[in-house]
Amino acid sequence: MTERTGGCLCGAVRYTIAIDPPMQAVCHCKNCQKQAGSAYSMLVGVPESALTVTGTPKVYMDKGDSGSAVTRQFCGTCGSPLFSLVESAPGMVFVKAGTLDDTSDFKPQVQVWTKSRQNWVDLGPVPGFDTVPG
Repeated sequence: MTERTGGCLCGAVRYTIAIDPPMQAVCHCKNCQKQAGSAYSMLVGVPESALTVTGTPKVYMDKGDSGSAVTRQFCGTCGSPLFSLVESAPGMVFVKAGTLDDTSDFKPQVQVWTKSRQNWVDLGPVPGFDTVPG
């Protein structure tokens, strides 16, 4: 097991992930594009119990493309997106992989909401799903 650390741009919010992430993904949904300010969001999914946070993120309540509630957490000082909690995946937290101190071992296993993918994005052999697989 490798402990992973990360945080926001200004350092006001820091976190530690105590397990090897069981899920690494890319989300192409329109809301992730808007939140990330990019073509997609890189996510590391871990059980909430494996995440320790110092500092207090701000919260924005959102609805995903599926209609499920999405709690988006970000730094109130610098605005860095940090975590998403999705109603349809209770007990899991999706850490924005770009906020990891070391992203060298991020390798997405899947991409979701490819029906919203920007037409110039090609992640090669990473399996994709139009929405979220069941």
